[in-house]
Amino acid sequence: MLRLVNRNFSVLQCFVLLLFFFNTSYADTPEKKSNPGEQAIVEANKTITNIDTIELQKLLKENPKIEMIDVREANEIEFIGAYIDADESVNITRSWLEFDIGAHVKSKDTPIVVYCGTNQRSPLATKTLMEMGYTNVKNYADGFQKWHELKLPVKEVNKAPDSLLYALPVKVTNNVYSAIGITGPGTYINSGHNNNLSFIITDEGVMVFNAGNNYLLAKALHHEIKQLTDQPVKYVVLENAQGHAMLGSNYWQEQGAQVIAHEDALEEMQTYGEEILERMQLGRRDKAQWTKLVYPDKTFKDKLVIEMGGERFEIIHFGPGHSPGDISMWLPKQKLLITGDMAFHERLMPIFEDTDTAGWVESWDKIEALNAEIIIPGHGSPTNIKEVRKYTKDYLVYMREKVGEVLDDGGTELDAYKIDQSMFSHLDTFHELALQNAGRIFRSMEFE
Repeated sequence: MLRLVNRNFSVLQCFVLLLFFFNTSYADTPEKKSNPGEQAIVEANKTITNIDTIELQKLLKENPKIEMIDVREANEIEFIGAYIDADESVNITRSWLEFDIGAHVKSKDTPIVVYCGTNQRSPLATKTLMEMGYTNVKNYADGFQKWHELKLPVKEVNKAPDSLLYALPVKVTNNVYSAIGITGPGTYINSGHNNNLSFIITDEGVMVFNAGNNYLLAKALHHEIKQLTDQPVKYVVLENAQGHAMLGSNYWQEQGAQVIAHEDALEEMQTYGEEILERMQLGRRDKAQWTKLVYPDKTFKDKLVIEMGGERFEIIHFGPGHSPGDISMWLPKQKLLITGDMAFHERLMPIFEDTDTAGWVESWDKIEALNAEIIIPGHGSPTNIKEVRKYTKDYLVYMREKVGEVLDDGGTELDAYKIDQSMFSHLDTFHELALQNAGRIFRSMEFE
């Protein structure tokens, strides 16, 4: 408080002095400026096209192939548990938009709708895409929060929020069940449940196909099994040496189950197991507790037959597949084949550096020879042989033919990236894997 007033000043003089002080004190104080982010949104809205919920619904109905770009952070999506249901949907965070957009949207004329949670980042992202030359970009101004409040269609990040499983087991036949994993990447929120965890109940025990990504996920699967039967789990078969197939093995061994894998899968575990475990621990954090790397109790080379409770289980290595040691399980009485990663649909298959695509095509003929009526693939819902052939063998044959043409014409790996894979673009993980697959097939065929 000002203490300059002289006791000899008149009241009027004091008033004038105080008025002068306040006028001079605030005259040079700048006006309150608006938030720079808010100003940027105002400027963006002058140039971008905004649409509301009704308009977005209309656009998705008229053109289901519109590219929906969610610029929220991945942990936001996981926390909320869902994103807008659309055929073409990808999460590219605002901070990585300029770097990643080219891998997901090839043509600058592609119809694009950008959205975030509450319309703060999406206007800026829309403007950025326009500045980069994308000519058909719109901003969903209501944001995901509004879409969710209106209970409009969403894809869930986790279908079983009360379980570590992404989804609870579904009945496939009278005694065969499968917990269908998410057809996207394994994350903390889905506990790494991005493959199918299947089991068969018999009068003498339970057969499980895939141990799960970690100890706690295996325990969650066992909890669901125990809701259906009092029979113990006697066998756990590992489709290969990938983390989501084998890292839960120590839980099952503690329950007295015998863990079975192909001899090549064992070799992979011995070589890369610790690295796979460490990578899982980084991603699953507290959900990784009690998980240890252990090795299968039994391995085989070509075929292993187990008779239990009136069911015959033929565990088969058909030959080269998408990774070393891929095996499948055939139930001849039911004409049901659990293919593991030998067959795909609903999501694009991954091609690894050591994937033998030519050998996989030859292995496929042995799968077809079984005349299976029911297929439980490694990822995605149960289906039939025609469906998985389209997205496994047919995809491999197509890509090998196109890469062969590139090689015959003296082309490079960059030319392989230009191969048209659009007929498979509706599959989950297409944007993550299509270009990678083309490059890896090219590099392997160079030396065939």
